Amino acid sequence: MAAAALCAAPTPQRYQRRRPEQTLWYRIVQTHLETWLELASGEDGESPPAHVERTFRRYLECGILAHGFARAYCDECQHDFLIAYSCKCRGVCPSCNTRRMAETAAHLVDHVFPPLPVRQWVLAVPKRLRYFLQRDTALQGTVLRIFLSVVERCLREQCPGCPVGARIGAVAFIHRFGSSLNEHVHFHCCVIDGVFEPAVAADDAPSVSFHAALTHTLDAAAFADVQTRVRTRVLRTFVKRGLIDKDDAAEMRAWAHDGGFSVDGSVRIEGADRMGLERLLRYCARPPSRWNICINAMLSIWSTVTPSRCAERRPAHARQRWC
Repeated sequence: MAAAALCAAPTPQRYQRRRPEQTLWYRIVQTHLETWLELASGEDGESPPAHVERTFRRYLECGILAHGFARAYCDECQHDFLIAYSCKCRGVCPSCNTRRMAETAAHLVDHVFPPLPVRQWVLAVPKRLRYFLQRDTALQGTVLRIFLSVVERCLREQCPGCPVGARIGAVAFIHRFGSSLNEHVHFHCCVIDGVFEPAVAADDAPSVSFHAALTHTLDAAAFADVQTRVRTRVLRTFVKRGLIDKDDAAEMRAWAHDGGFSVDGSVRIEGADRMGLERLLRYCARPPSRWNICINAMLSIWSTVTPSRCAERRPAHARQRWC
């Protein structure tokens, strides 16, 4: 019995230090960073921003014991081990970005989202408008508020008996990248599938009352209606700001497929599915720098900045742009 109990006991897991220097992405950055920086510096003195170089150099120190570590000791097993410092940078370090993604999702599930159904709403805008959004954070906020206000109106319409002043609960993620690290600003919003109205609890404490949305009527037609409303209001905003003129906006309204606007709300997580919600939040908070994407992006940038026989004929507006 004692031997069986010993065999059934779980084997303690010992800390395994990650070794970034053995990964392909680390070796690529370590080998080619200096060459890439030299090639990326133009003849007119234009070079990558300082934070780009700083992020790459700090990544080369992340997880390397030679650049600093902490020593941990276990009183039970009498073993000690070393924990290398991390760079904590946003951008190129897969380890730090993945840890931040996991911590963000866990925090939202444990402390923010109640056990209610959650729907993911995604908005993508036409390429003609993405260039204005890429570097204008105020404009990003304006478009996001328009999107959430239209979604809120839609959910009110899908919640019979809710008051006019009912509000939604949402967490929004602004993505600035596509699947190949291209500049592509779009919005992922995790919205509780219903609306809240102010209420008073039994002990006279302020509270809220939840009205669930009707899932059978929140279908493709409802998503198309949200898409049309968002398109109208966003184009009107761009015209008011002088970013596009009225003729361009009218032309875009006449385009097929809602002029390049895309809204999707088909992903829904039930309130009891906390693991599913955490997976959804991890997807929304995912980093751009998965190692395979980084390699493809590095090769793309390398081909862009490598001198060629036609480099002298390259127009000024075709120079490398930095995120």
